[in-house]
Amino acid sequence: MIHRLAEIAAEQIGVREEGGNNNGTAVRTYQKATDLKPASWPWCAAFVDWCISKWLAEPGVLGWLNTSRPLDEWRPKTALAYGFLAWSKARPKTTTILPEDVRAQPGDLVVFDFSHVGIVEFDAGSQLITVEGNTNGRGDRDSATGDGVWRKTRAKSLARNFIRIHPKTA
Repeated sequence: MIHRLAEIAAEQIGVREEGGNNNGTAVRTYQKATDLKPASWPWCAAFVDWCISKWLAEPGVLGWLNTSRPLDEWRPKTALAYGFLAWSKARPKTTTILPEDVRAQPGDLVVFDFSHVGIVEFDAGSQLITVEGNTNGRGDRDSATGDGVWRKTRAKSLARNFIRIHPKTA
């Protein structure tokens, strides 16, 4: 079920900013998934928030997640990459923060050391295949050249933590 989160993210590959850095119709749509007013601010976390909101609307996800929390309360709305760690800590029954040396799974969130976040598609040992917003073909994040949603191959050593979403446990 959680692998679908990675698929939702991958469906956005190729979306690009419009009219300058951190701007455009799609960027504003992603940013609306956060608690901040959409504007020209870094949107990697907003992209992940948006993907999770779309995933939660998929048939069967609510039953799989097994939580009684209202979805709008449960889902992340952070505009900060490191904000996902606080979000996960507040939901210990349905999320787990894992160290950077675990084997990541499709749908895990990856929080990078350089204040960036993405969604894991594949863990290739020393490298990760991820889908990330607010990056570019070179792998920059929120720079004058960060321009869209890309599939990235990054050194696993750049990961700070992984966050795994899982069904509620007793």
